[in-house]
Amino acid sequence: MSYTKRFIYAFILSLPMLVDMVGMLFGWMLPYYNWVALITTTLIIALSAWPFWRSAYAAFKNHHANMDTLVAIGTAVAYFYSVYAMATGREVYFESAAFVTVFVLLGQVLEERMRHNASAAVEKLQKLQAKEALVKRAGDFVTLPVDQIRVGDLVKVLPGQKIPLDGEIVAGASNIDEAMLTGESLPVSKTVGQKVIGATLNQNGTFVFRVEKTGQATMLAQIVDLVKMAQTSRAPIQKLTDRISNIFVPAVLIVALLTYAAWYVFFGATAVQAMLYAVAVIVIACPCALGLATPTAIMVGTGRAARLGVLIKNGEILEAVDQVQTVVMDKTGTITQGQPVVTEIIGNQPEILRLAASLEASSEHPLANAILAKAKAEKIQPQNVTNFQVLEGQGITGKIGGQEVYLGNEKLNAAYPLDANQAQSLARLQAEGKTVVTLVANQKVLGLIAIKDQVKPDARQAIKALKKRGLKTVMLTGDNQAAAQAIAQEVGIDQVISSVLPAQKAEKIRELQHEGPVAFVGDGINDAPSLSTAEVGIAMGSGTDIALEAGGIILTNNQLMGVVRALDLSQKTFKRIKLNLFWALIYNVIGIPLAAGLFSTLGLVLSPEFAGLAMALSSISVVGSSLLLNRAKIA
Repeated sequence: MSYTKRFIYAFILSLPMLVDMVGMLFGWMLPYYNWVALITTTLIIALSAWPFWRSAYAAFKNHHANMDTLVAIGTAVAYFYSVYAMATGREVYFESAAFVTVFVLLGQVLEERMRHNASAAVEKLQKLQAKEALVKRAGDFVTLPVDQIRVGDLVKVLPGQKIPLDGEIVAGASNIDEAMLTGESLPVSKTVGQKVIGATLNQNGTFVFRVEKTGQATMLAQIVDLVKMAQTSRAPIQKLTDRISNIFVPAVLIVALLTYAAWYVFFGATAVQAMLYAVAVIVIACPCALGLATPTAIMVGTGRAARLGVLIKNGEILEAVDQVQTVVMDKTGTITQGQPVVTEIIGNQPEILRLAASLEASSEHPLANAILAKAKAEKIQPQNVTNFQVLEGQGITGKIGGQEVYLGNEKLNAAYPLDANQAQSLARLQAEGKTVVTLVANQKVLGLIAIKDQVKPDARQAIKALKKRGLKTVMLTGDNQAAAQAIAQEVGIDQVISSVLPAQKAEKIRELQHEGPVAFVGDGINDAPSLSTAEVGIAMGSGTDIALEAGGIILTNNQLMGVVRALDLSQKTFKRIKLNLFWALIYNVIGIPLAAGLFSTLGLVLSPEFAGLAMALSSISVVGSSLLLNRAKIA
């Protein structure tokens, strides 16, 4: 039975006792009140409180005590004493057992609704999926349900429609609103050859795309899975909460027994009065708020992060982010756009481009596309290459038309020195922040190719924001010192570590970890070892691919300000967890003495039913505190 139904039954059945309590203020009592109270309270115990008793008994059999233990003992003591009192002609306290149940369930109903609101981010993401699409069948576009679309199908998207699945545009162009997945409000222009993401909104053009991913392989499905995984994860601090709860419940029972003994033996209270103090202690001390402090904050924080294009994989990351002192960033694709272009060629341009493009046609290096694009623009066709090899950390080589050709970085210059003019050009180009590759043929340097990757528009703003938060910023790159330093100065990076081979990046991060915890920001593919070595790995999203195993945080919008948002959200979520735990513990520190009657001389006395209400309000306050994360200011 749901909490809501149990609460409704308990509330309706407690109404006669509520009427009697109000009537007593005017000198009127419900006829046969004791019998009415016995019947209604028994039904409340059977229909609404029984699950608390069952849970407490199961915990007892396992030599354990949980939150339900306190509620079960409190209601059971009040109920069975009242049965005994009724049989022996004493005053009964059925209303204590009844109203404790009502108020505890009220708290759980409100918690359930708040937690549902907190996890609504997943539901909203799932509802983004289009239900139907125009799919090409037998030469015509027909409307079909999305679950009937297969990889390779051609889909037409009209203005104002949602894009149903992930794919690549093959005809047409449009502006696409990707805010629901990336958090970026400005639309993105897309044309033939570019990727589109399912659930994003087509604005003003008509285009046809080829489906590349369906079902659980789509970006939306991966995001939903990541958010679900994060919202059900446990932060390490929650282990402390569990240990506190395991000690807390037995301690409360001991405090309740001591309260009873103190009032009955030392303060001259009747057994009934002492019992009511003890029951109030048991009920108000129920550590429900303590148990809600961590999971509700994680649910709200990760849900809001997803709406901003930041995917936090688990609760451990939240705690790790709070300790970070240094943010290390890869250069290409992280600080820069990741779309380098050839800006200058020193030497015989057609010949240099022909040989370089021929080698790069077989390469997967990020700079290869820049050289091939330049060759295509100059209408130069690559030639066949034999004996193609990759020279680790230096470049590539192969035979073209019978001559041995090398293309690589300045490390080649040790074996093939530059002449004076070439050396002067190399120094100038590197000072301008450009990456320079050397072309060698027949044991002689034929020329230089200067390539530059544009800095991302938000890079300077992001670096400034990170430094403002007291974080040290480091660029870790395989590029040469001069080019890397020029980029670093442009965006304001604190430290540059350059000329690092891919296999050495993780080692450099380990060295930086001697100074304090490190967050590493990379593309999630080439930088996987570094992402896993750092305390916090932040993977920049690319196209429609999410590197699920690459980092603890994934940025779907591929912008550097996303790093600032990710750190902000993670830190604020973890701080909210600590604040929730503080208030949950302080509440019990204040509430238990009040319930035990230590302030009774001041007229401050808490009956068991009001202790139940106070306990419910404490849980609601913790959930409400977590929900405030939705209003927290994020960079």
